[in-house]
Amino acid sequence: MAQPFAGVRVLDLTHVLAGPFCTYQLALLGADVIKIEPPGNPDCARGRGPDKMANAALRGLNYEVQGGNKRALALDLKQRDGRDVLLRLVTTADVLVENYRTGALAALGLDDAKLRDANPLLIHCSITGFGQSGPRARDTAYDNVLQAASGVMARSGSAQSGPVKTGASFIDYASGWSAAFAIAAALFQRARDRRGQRIDCAMYDAALTMMSPEVAAALRNASGPQGEAGLGCYDTADGKLMLGAFTPAQNRNLWEMLGRADFAALDSWEALWSNADAMRETLRGRLIERSADAWVAMLRDVGVPAERVRSLGEAVRDPQLAHRNFLARADPGAPFVPVAAFGFAHDGPRLDQRAPGVGEHTEEILREAGYDEAQIAALRSTQVIA
Repeated sequence: MAQPFAGVRVLDLTHVLAGPFCTYQLALLGADVIKIEPPGNPDCARGRGPDKMANAALRGLNYEVQGGNKRALALDLKQRDGRDVLLRLVTTADVLVENYRTGALAALGLDDAKLRDANPLLIHCSITGFGQSGPRARDTAYDNVLQAASGVMARSGSAQSGPVKTGASFIDYASGWSAAFAIAAALFQRARDRRGQRIDCAMYDAALTMMSPEVAAALRNASGPQGEAGLGCYDTADGKLMLGAFTPAQNRNLWEMLGRADFAALDSWEALWSNADAMRETLRGRLIERSADAWVAMLRDVGVPAERVRSLGEAVRDPQLAHRNFLARADPGAPFVPVAAFGFAHDGPRLDQRAPGVGEHTEEILREAGYDEAQIAALRSTQVIA
């Protein structure tokens, strides 16, 4: 049986994180993803990671984690012959994904009209900081900048710490998932109407989408409740504990376990909010009495979600992952990397090939496109390819 995107060809003109993650998700589900990089200036993620030797070899871990199942073509789009190669590839492609700054492809003579003329059925997806139009369209941005721009940082941290950037590049990943979902939808749509599609994916939009309730409240110049005491992080005898008593029923179970019938009797959101300060003070005094793990066991027994605040090192060694198809490596010499956050009963995401070296499949891809040996040699002699 074929994977969902078997037979789909994707031209991947992306770099850093959001774009490569998008195309990685498509590659895991069977798409033929061709990663296209400038010969002398490949994806900067290749040089980033904890292993200096891997970085020097342009196989840094930041690249490996989202480069699997792809083929690599080193192509200089600043040269006319390089653009001609790309346009020939576009004629046989289903999808082109790029995360250049707005207007960069057009400046090379590869605007929407040119790509559409080469292939009217092409699905062209752009991933940028702020989108293809508007006063900020040409502003460049990374995840950390967008955390500041979107209000995420202002909502994090505390009065003591001030705004805090999260330790994970979650806007990058959310943007990549959003783009991959949009591409999947466009492919489904094209199968019905036989039309190409232009997708405009903005990381700013992705950041705000992940705060939808807060965004809607801000548009009304309002703020939501201060938060239930049962959703807080508290000190215990040996570490931090995150409580997940969200619903009134879960709060009832929490307070019955702690012997506080008055708090257990609160049965509405408004009652929980109005009593939150007193409940927090009580929880601070009680939870410090035992270890975090002891509290976790007790809380789970009464149906209250809770977890000791763990390090990432602990999380990736959780025995639960042995029951998931989440971590894999394509060969014994490759690092273990995350695959997909979901599984299929059959023909689902899988990692078959390690992330390729720069231009590893250049000649193979050009031969498939109809170039003969002399033409390939000519392109190499002028450094259009590598």
